[in-house]
Amino acid sequence: MAEDDLNPPDGQTAGNGKELREHAVRTALLGLFAEVGALTATEAASRLGYSSGLCSFHLRQLARHGYIEEAPHSGGRARPWRLRQHNAAADGAVEDQFGDLARGLEDESWRRWQNQRDEAPSEWRHDEAFSTVAYLTPEEMRRVADVIRRTLAPYQGREQRPLSRPESARPVALISRLFPLLPHPADGADQG
Repeated sequence: MAEDDLNPPDGQTAGNGKELREHAVRTALLGLFAEVGALTATEAASRLGYSSGLCSFHLRQLARHGYIEEAPHSGGRARPWRLRQHNAAADGAVEDQFGDLARGLEDESWRRWQNQRDEAPSEWRHDEAFSTVAYLTPEEMRRVADVIRRTLAPYQGREQRPLSRPESARPVALISRLFPLLPHPADGADQG
């Protein structure tokens, strides 16, 4: 793997310049990442029914455009990939594009769950979806988000360490969106 497979050409940042066009293999790969976390080109090929060379090519394209990155691994030839982990210092345009992609994958996964839940083993035929509105300050909203992150932290290492997963563990989508509800322009209410 060449360094330019992971980095965009000079002067071009991921998500800027020429955008990555939609492609069936890349769409399938992104959906698979949302479902299983990290995987190699060979694992993706096995699950999706494509050749490992084709998957490898599209994985490099996704990496070049900032959608995925190499996942931590113990060396060797196998190179696992995962959805790119963004930090607060990342470029805002890339964040917006990645957020749109992630929400689309979340919505697609939710629809698939609703359509196929009867095919799941009986102990997995329920979900824990909830929604609420709370009146919070910006600081309180950050604290709620931090509590959610700390609650999930003990389980996040299982993505890269399959042997740490209990036998009955399955990938579960954990989606939390905290955002202020803004008034509709027609309401004339003060947004500040």
